[in-house]
Amino acid sequence: MNVGELVSPLVHAARQADTRWHRLRWPQARNVVFDARSAMDYGMMAPVHRRLQADARVGCWLMSSERPDRLAEIFRDAPPEETLLSPREAMMKRLDAYVAADFVWATLPRGTCRIQMFHGVAGKFSREYDRPGTSMRHWDRLFFINGRRLHNYIASGAIDSGSSAIRLIGMPKSDRLVDGSLSRDAVLGANGMDPACVTVLYAPTWTRFSSLNAMGEEVLGRLVDAGYRVLVKLHEKSLDPAFVNSGGVDWVGRLKPILARGKGHLISSADASPWLVAADVLITDHSSIGFEYLLLDRPVIRIAMPELISRADIAPEYVKLLAAVSTTVENAAGVVAAVDRALADPARLSDARCALAADLFHGPGQATDRAIHELYAAMDLDVPACAQARSPVDAVIRTAERALVR
Repeated sequence: MNVGELVSPLVHAARQADTRWHRLRWPQARNVVFDARSAMDYGMMAPVHRRLQADARVGCWLMSSERPDRLAEIFRDAPPEETLLSPREAMMKRLDAYVAADFVWATLPRGTCRIQMFHGVAGKFSREYDRPGTSMRHWDRLFFINGRRLHNYIASGAIDSGSSAIRLIGMPKSDRLVDGSLSRDAVLGANGMDPACVTVLYAPTWTRFSSLNAMGEEVLGRLVDAGYRVLVKLHEKSLDPAFVNSGGVDWVGRLKPILARGKGHLISSADASPWLVAADVLITDHSSIGFEYLLLDRPVIRIAMPELISRADIAPEYVKLLAAVSTTVENAAGVVAAVDRALADPARLSDARCALAADLFHGPGQATDRAIHELYAAMDLDVPACAQARSPVDAVIRTAERALVR
């Protein structure tokens, strides 16, 4: 994690002068760059990016300051016409806002308003992401997903309780789970799947200690043999066979034959939201997706992976939270029976699911609205009506149609 930069008064004054000159010459023009380390990072920022595209006054740029050689992969879900920016080009450009969803830090000598949107709510790698041991005071805005993390940051000393950077926003990516823009039958129908068939989504986390590495093939085989339609959403870090945390396995090649025995599919999109809506039951080990699914108030099956919990430094409170709203199984043999029970009584644990979802996601359904208003305020620009409008439902469904590995 980059600890940011210490700016001298002289540099700060020069940057302010540069901003004033730029805005005097182009009073309504603004430039925003989205910096992503992974496709998942971009997925967190994509709803905000889509809104900004409707405003002709705002130029949007996509960049990966840490992985510029993987731009096509990282921004595979972005509109194809969007402009990509190299780190070197960004250093020379006047940018009004720099938005990130991870602790990346591009070198931008001309300065900018740096906005952190975060990613995930699962409490993994808690000493880095949930209770950072280093200061976060170098960010100009912190768009917190929930009050729990905000309080953790204050308690750990990462920020001050009265910090002007604090904004309680929610998770824009998850707005679609509750705002009515997606429906189960529409997503399934758009992909040629019969909505009458029960759909189970398996979404394990990454690391070689995940349930995918330990028992993923057996879990899927048992579900397929039981007659369920199985969708699989792999973490993108599990998709690279050369990456140590994939276990050196080509998981796409390994899982496709199993899914082909039934009515299963692998999902390629970094944003799983349409597929969460499409699923009647979710199976995971410990992931942010497991918590996001609570917004739909549907059953969750949790595969207990004690070594994953310790190796991924998952805060104990988050382990307990997920366990309290899900059915826990210890092995692949218990998965099918747990799914059967969940479908027989889907309302079980409903109150607990809804309560935890309300705790972890601030104001779901309006997070993108809040993020847009705060971003425009940071750029000293009024929010036009076009940037406040939600994405058309049909566009969302069309995005889902491109998300299957055929």
